Amino acid sequence: MLKKERVDYIFDELEALYPEVPVPLDHKDPYTLLVAVLLSAQCTDERVNQVTPALWQLADNPFDMAKVAVEDIKAIIRPCGLSPRKSKAISELSNILVDKYDGAVPKDMALLEELPGVGHKTASVVMSQAFDVPAFAVDTHIHRLAQRWGLTNGKNVVQTEKDLKRLFPIESWNKLHLQIIFYGREYCTARGCDGTICPICTTCYPNRKKPKKVKKP
Repeated sequence: MLKKERVDYIFDELEALYPEVPVPLDHKDPYTLLVAVLLSAQCTDERVNQVTPALWQLADNPFDMAKVAVEDIKAIIRPCGLSPRKSKAISELSNILVDKYDGAVPKDMALLEELPGVGHKTASVVMSQAFDVPAFAVDTHIHRLAQRWGLTNGKNVVQTEKDLKRLFPIESWNKLHLQIIFYGREYCTARGCDGTICPICTTCYPNRKKPKKVKKP
């Protein structure tokens, strides 16, 4: 397959498999999504969804969260890992939202990235899923799949994001990000496929005999 053929096939296959894609992280507004995405770093969405109900009982808005002791936040989110860093970030960003933005999550990528604990990937998820602004959040999983499918030679998620944005129409980015995640979890996992097993890998590269070596970000 030529790259254009691979892009068209992958796009059509993902759309056929996942015509509807729910947001994996439970949330009710931009703030709770922001916190949930922050918690999901090096943690599964399932674990985050198990933890956040107790956190929302404690505080589900920046005004209330800013009043909660960091230690109390840390005690609840400990199962998500990195709890000292994440609890401090949640407390600090809540205070910033209250003091600087009247409690609202800014609808701006650069301003989001200025918040404690919020990197480019987290900001991209919030922009796309909370505000429906086109963004293509690329994590290590999407980076790995994009390499297996011959969509990028990027050595890091920054280059992979640029390549994916160039290959796919802007109106598809928000949904496609989720479609790739769902496909990766179901068919092209880190241990379940090495570039020679899942339907997309074998269709795009039917003659590939050796595992695809992925450039780690």
